[in-house]
Amino acid sequence: MALDAFQFKQFSVDHDKCAMKVGTDAVLLGSWAYVDHRPKSILDIGAGSGILALMLAQRSSAELIDALEIDASAYEQCVTNFEQSPWRDRLFCYHASLEEFTEEIEDKYDLIVSNPPFYTNPFDTQNDARNRARFEHAMPFRHLIESVSKLLSDGGQFCVIVPYSAEKTFYTLAKEQGLFCHNILHVRGEKQGKIKRCLMAFSFENRQTDRQEMYLEDGRHSYSEAYKNMTKEFYLKF
Repeated sequence: MALDAFQFKQFSVDHDKCAMKVGTDAVLLGSWAYVDHRPKSILDIGAGSGILALMLAQRSSAELIDALEIDASAYEQCVTNFEQSPWRDRLFCYHASLEEFTEEIEDKYDLIVSNPPFYTNPFDTQNDARNRARFEHAMPFRHLIESVSKLLSDGGQFCVIVPYSAEKTFYTLAKEQGLFCHNILHVRGEKQGKIKRCLMAFSFENRQTDRQEMYLEDGRHSYSEAYKNMTKEFYLKF
């Protein structure tokens, strides 16, 4: 295990070679994403360290769990994290762009997850890998949704986390591709704080949207019961 590693209850994630480190967004999505329909195949788009795929391997019995990562260093680290996990036989990472992958893969997935790039600012940092990982122009929401609509099975689920400010845009773009949002979870940092993140679940079934809220902390380093209950199967401290 690398010094720059994140230890969970059943697996560890090395992330020193990844532009974006393991963070709350990924853990929220990995804990929340829908597996009640018992997916047989799962795809993580923009895998980074592979944390989402690993969390879903722990939470599901899916026989096929694929990950897609375009950055070479992150791809290599994702492969290593998969090989070191208890579910190595079910996990596989592709080194390709989403466009290439969508054109070449004929499989359909029962669950697709993505913690996509979302900074839409017109400026870049000096770190190309970080730019690819964080800025929305590297994988535009429209491109992501169009690809998901082609890769998702008829009864499949697509789960994503976006900034609250992007919720309406993402909702509208998905609807244009025949993907309907049936669950939304708004996340605040603190109980009285502003909504920062939006977790959304889509399918091809057009039904009423269930909206819920949660907050992460009662105070500094004092986590809410809802957050602890959601992530207790992963975090050592919970």
